[in-house]
Amino acid sequence: MIYVDSSVALAKLLAEQRQPPDSFWDHDLASSRLLEYEVWTRVHARQLAYALGDQTDTLLKRIQFSELTPTVLARALAAFPVAVRTLDSLHLATVEYLRGFGQDVALASFDERMLAAAHALHIPIYEF
Repeated sequence: MIYVDSSVALAKLLAEQRQPPDSFWDHDLASSRLLEYEVWTRVHARQLAYALGDQTDTLLKRIQFSELTPTVLARALAAFPVAVRTLDSLHLATVEYLRGFGQDVALASFDERMLAAAHALHIPIYEF
């Protein structure tokens, strides 16, 4: 399973220079429900909901979402081995939650701080 963070989803939607290949979206993808809010917030902030609304819906439907359970939220409140931003702590806590249930999860991200935190937590990184 590949855990998708917002940097990957937004790179695809916003047609950034660095984005995952089309075949990436055929994998078994997961993320926190938080991703849905992050993506739509950025789409709305750029006033692209009309232009990208259908594409955003299609992309998000390819991802299995985990809810922000009390267990995930409690982990996000705990210390991390490196400094993390708030939303990153929620994503990393979700990855750890999934791994705690025996899921083989690799993180897909273009965010260097997120990748550094994942490395410190011994979370496998998906290589593009």
